[in-house]
Amino acid sequence: MKATKLIHVEENGKKLSPKLPKHVKNFLIDIDGTVGEDIPNEEPERMENAEVYPDALTIVNHWYDEGHIITFFTSRTEAHREVTDRWLQKCGFKYHGLLVGKPRGGNYHWIDNHIVRATKYNGKFTELKDQKATVQVFEE
Repeated sequence: MKATKLIHVEENGKKLSPKLPKHVKNFLIDIDGTVGEDIPNEEPERMENAEVYPDALTIVNHWYDEGHIITFFTSRTEAHREVTDRWLQKCGFKYHGLLVGKPRGGNYHWIDNHIVRATKYNGKFTELKDQKATVQVFEE
């Protein structure tokens, strides 16, 4: 795993949470139906041999090699962590972390004190491009 240097920030003499350099992205990437075959938690016996999406493997590893942070964020449970980690390694994914327990069902709305960019997977991994979209914000 590559280490990425965090930038420590202070405001009014108080330390704030560290930030990544602007050129480094913190990718949180779903697994089922995004980088590989969509397998529900109710069929864990299929997870070990799930189909990997080759374009996803190529792009994710490219991002890793560019110095970005790659964390897989999945609705699989803690009970599926070992088989999931084994599958990611067997397929050749380069990554920094694996978070399990993402809520199931989609329709995600992420609220954070940092800028969050969302990209909906539509069947093919490619390089990202900028596109204008409507976003919801808190009223002032």
